[in-house]
Amino acid sequence: MYYETAEKLLEFIRKSPTAFHAVDTMKKTLAGNGFQELSEKELWSLTPGGNYMVTRNNSALIAFSIPEKAPYSFHIMASHSDSPTFKIKENPEITVEKAYVKLNVEKYGGMLMSPWFDRPLSVAGRVVVRENGELKEKLVDIDRNLLMIPSLAIHMNREVNSGYAYNPQKNLLPLYGTAGTKEPFGKLIAEAAGTSEENILGHDLFLYNRVQGTVWGAEREFVSAGRLDDLQCAFASLEGFLSGGKKESIAVHCVLDNEEVGSGTRQGAASAFLKDTLLRINSGLGRTYEEYLMCLADSFMISADNAHALHPNYTDQSDPVNHPVLNGGIVIKYNANQKYCTDAVSAAVFKEICARAEVPYQTFVNRSDMAGGSTLGNISNTQVPVSTVDIGLPQLAMHSPYETAGVMDTYSLVKAAELFFA
Repeated sequence: MYYETAEKLLEFIRKSPTAFHAVDTMKKTLAGNGFQELSEKELWSLTPGGNYMVTRNNSALIAFSIPEKAPYSFHIMASHSDSPTFKIKENPEITVEKAYVKLNVEKYGGMLMSPWFDRPLSVAGRVVVRENGELKEKLVDIDRNLLMIPSLAIHMNREVNSGYAYNPQKNLLPLYGTAGTKEPFGKLIAEAAGTSEENILGHDLFLYNRVQGTVWGAEREFVSAGRLDDLQCAFASLEGFLSGGKKESIAVHCVLDNEEVGSGTRQGAASAFLKDTLLRINSGLGRTYEEYLMCLADSFMISADNAHALHPNYTDQSDPVNHPVLNGGIVIKYNANQKYCTDAVSAAVFKEICARAEVPYQTFVNRSDMAGGSTLGNISNTQVPVSTVDIGLPQLAMHSPYETAGVMDTYSLVKAAELFFA
């Protein structure tokens, strides 16, 4: 099952070059499993035994199942849809010395910049078009090798291997074509959207790595791809959500956006998206606000966002004993300053989930002299205060356009999520 799950993960990632595509892919999967799509703009009619989903900004999604006898608790598993990349700016074409055309881009999220060089890239995202007097969103994906960010030859920068501070405005602009190309960038995007350039009134377009995901290693024990952080957790959550019985609680599969830039958007963890959805579920069941608060008091959330594995070449960068390894199991993340939500109670609950699911777990704590990242758990708790554990899957090269994880670990999280959503 490890390899079958890994191949399904890679197919999910292949279909999800941006957060918009990831949500669209999940929507199609959920619809195929009988989930009814709701709109935040309309009244909801919910019934016990129903399966529903709702999106915000088409880049965040919440799916939920209500048992026939709805209990007073939510089981929530939250992940995020976005990954560090480059976003296409307005008026992106830049002509260089009457020879080349490059695209103007800006950083999205905290990334490793050097791995973006010398690999095939393309563009995907959404455009807003004027169509029959209305504004409509359309997904676009230029599904071919389109761009490259070429390195400067070592002959022209002899000191590059001694360390180099990359300037994203100067060094990281991708080469698109030769000057005077008959295929301007705007025209290419319009054709992909099935419209004309003048009808495109807005766009959210991003670069993505075209190198295909792969399973590799001495015993095929590793899996590498772009956007493992955090589509690996989003995929495992969805798989467990769909295969779980969803009878013991109101099961909630939650995928938020913009975690990589702080979550402070209307579709991020700091927004009221999750809170609004839970309140509408509570109201749809004919319950009072006090009953909603009772429900939260007995609820549990798994905040699922990948974790740093022990690096084979930089072992000194990890905690002496709390350093997870690839294929060692799901990672429980701790931080004394509450960058992660895990406490004694939530850790114990999750360890029990792993024991019952018969999957391994391990622990992560940053070195005490190194600041670590945060995730969506503690941010979302400001809106939906429930007992929460921060977990993830161990990976190398986090925030690179090509990351590495363990083949066995995705399957472990699927099984734990399936039991969580029993």
